[in-house]
Amino acid sequence: MGRVSKIKGFLRLKIYLKFMITIIDCYTDEPSGLGVPPYLGTYPRYLYGALKEMGIKPYYLTIDDLRAWKKEKMPNKEKDIKTNIKMYNLTKNYAQVENILNNSKEIIVIAGVNVPGKYLRAVPGTLKEIEEYLKDIKARKILTGPAALLGSMLEGGKKARKVTENCWDSIEYNLLEVNDYDKIKEGSELLDQIPWEVIAEIETGRGCNIGKCSFCTEPLKSCVEYRESKEIIQEIQNLSKKGVKHFRIGKQTCFYSYQNSNVAEIEKILKETAKLKPKTFHIDNVNPNKVITKEGIEITKLIVKYCTSGNVAAFGIESFDPEVIRKNTMNTSPVVAHKAIKIINEFGKERGNNGMPKFLPGLNLLFGLIGENKETHKKNMEGLQRIMEHGFLIRRLNVRQVTPYEGTKLYEEAGVKFIRKNKKYYWKWRNEIRQNFDSPMLKRLVPINTVLRDVYMEIYDGKTTFGRQFGSYPLVVGIKGRIELGKYYDIKVTNHMLRSVTGEVVIK
Repeated sequence: MGRVSKIKGFLRLKIYLKFMITIIDCYTDEPSGLGVPPYLGTYPRYLYGALKEMGIKPYYLTIDDLRAWKKEKMPNKEKDIKTNIKMYNLTKNYAQVENILNNSKEIIVIAGVNVPGKYLRAVPGTLKEIEEYLKDIKARKILTGPAALLGSMLEGGKKARKVTENCWDSIEYNLLEVNDYDKIKEGSELLDQIPWEVIAEIETGRGCNIGKCSFCTEPLKSCVEYRESKEIIQEIQNLSKKGVKHFRIGKQTCFYSYQNSNVAEIEKILKETAKLKPKTFHIDNVNPNKVITKEGIEITKLIVKYCTSGNVAAFGIESFDPEVIRKNTMNTSPVVAHKAIKIINEFGKERGNNGMPKFLPGLNLLFGLIGENKETHKKNMEGLQRIMEHGFLIRRLNVRQVTPYEGTKLYEEAGVKFIRKNKKYYWKWRNEIRQNFDSPMLKRLVPINTVLRDVYMEIYDGKTTFGRQFGSYPLVVGIKGRIELGKYYDIKVTNHMLRSVTGEVVIK
């Protein structure tokens, strides 16, 4: 079997060496990781590394490049009244798109949004959009990324759009075996084609050691597996040499679960990365059940010690309703959630160098789960009110409508049944959460006159400039006037919106 595999690999290598290959990044957003700019996901880096190993240096394009090519009118970030975020993230190859596509023998498209969100400076490509752009291109077309396995949808509360198979020559989630940890190759040279400042998403492991939540797609992709710490550190070091200053260890379902909560291995990754003195060094997903253990408390201390301020542990609470938790086989009870929030606040609540607390929880709530009813919203509000009453800080509360994916328990048992049933309540429920939790929590988190350092300006909307710090779930800041984009400023908070703040530039 091994000899056959090697022969196939050799033959494929000979084929690849004969022609030009182009990678088109339509951006990815899935439960375990983010690849929407300014985040640079793992898929394009792994693919670039695998092709480079074969002696190929592929071209890298984004969906923004293709939109600019088709629209035939380039946006002007400095002069446009409102920044066009559909054509914001243009690669160094944007002026050669037509030539690159026409000369490519193979085009690899990375796509797949499984957890729809709102993005300040990017719009992920839809399957329909990319299929339309490429329909007249003669190259062999391959679809990879989460869309190849699960489909994709940019809106919550709807079933995912499935892939139109006759539009593609091949649909392969694990193309060139790049998702096999022993096959991952060095792909930092991809940065040579990217002109914007990125935050690199770093993968530590895949799969879920619980694997029962009704809506989650991660167990469909892989069994539980972890990367070796030396390989993770080497990848971060290579990216750092290429000028990357921002890192998030986010491509996993729970950072605390790495190597079965191996504190020594986790400290190795954190300590070696901190030695590089990154401008931003954060984590992402965390299972609250792991936080409340003895090892979890030690990991929390290490994160506060080695990571940069503004760090967020995204908790998959999803619901405070015990009945919904039971019916959706979720693993975090309200009691466990409260304990985990308390622990992270105890060690991470102190304000750090960039003006934000060092390390805080972030919460997720989902609309449309099995068993949801009016009582569910009441339980959610009670859980959130308890957090307020205990004086805890929460960085952000993400409320969204669930997307049922084929293969999950939610898809099989309910689909969009509860989305449809309770749709008429969602605006009211969401508004009550925003008014009674988000707004007072934001005022507690960043009081007026708080100075937020190194806020990076990204877009204009009329006479207002919007920016944010790099990191996990950074706070959006609006500033009156049009100040230069792509620059860092220190901003003093002047007022609070529901989920963002306004501020003014601090003159040094």
